[in-house]
Amino acid sequence: MLYLKEHHKVALHVACGDITNAVLENGKLIIRSSDEFLVDVLENGKADIEAALRWQGLDIPFEVIKFQSSTQLLEKDTKKARAFFGEKLEIEE
Repeated sequence: MLYLKEHHKVALHVACGDITNAVLENGKLIIRSSDEFLVDVLENGKADIEAALRWQGLDIPFEVIKFQSSTQLLEKDTKKARAFFGEKLEIEE
């Protein structure tokens, strides 16, 4: 992250600070997120992130994987149910 800050990649630097799910798998850095904006920023900054990794002596590729969180899945299913059942549907939260 220091590399990104020093090279004035502020948005990418901040986005990397929001990463909470990252692992090394099969020689690749895998970043998983349900945040669409974060995924987009990381994918668009791929070259800069790889340069930052190389600056640290790590010549490894990385991949960003977007997934839907349980909250996002619940909201999606609730919308479908409301569309199907309409006013007859009562959901307790």
